[in-house]
Amino acid sequence: MRFGRPKSSEPEINLIPFIDVLLVILIFLILTTTYGRLTQLDMRLPKADSAQQENRPDEIRVSVSSDGQYTVQKNPVTTPDIGSLIQALTLATNQNGDALLVISADARASHQAVMQVLEAAQKAGLQHITFSAQSRTGNTALP
Repeated sequence: MRFGRPKSSEPEINLIPFIDVLLVILIFLILTTTYGRLTQLDMRLPKADSAQQENRPDEIRVSVSSDGQYTVQKNPVTTPDIGSLIQALTLATNQNGDALLVISADARASHQAVMQVLEAAQKAGLQHITFSAQSRTGNTALP
């Protein structure tokens, strides 16, 4: 009887367990994949009406220019600080009662200037606020 080690031949890599693992991973990925067409949302965004809206007596229009100047009801605000803006909005509110505030900002106006209008509107007691939109033709329209 021989008790020594047998001569070993070249080592072999058994690919069958490797293929089994890959098939299990492939089946798992196929079952857990969500398809793109099932997760898409069909959204229809509103468009601005290109017809010019007439001024309503119960609305206050505030315009913000690109350099941060404010205009309330076509009257320019003398200093572009929040105190004078609150005062101008309060005067316009006294004339119109429970009015709708329409903010129309230039495309190059800073976000801070628009936020100051919102803060002044809150301090002036205005609760109904909207933004005007501008169509591609350049006409300003209410949303």
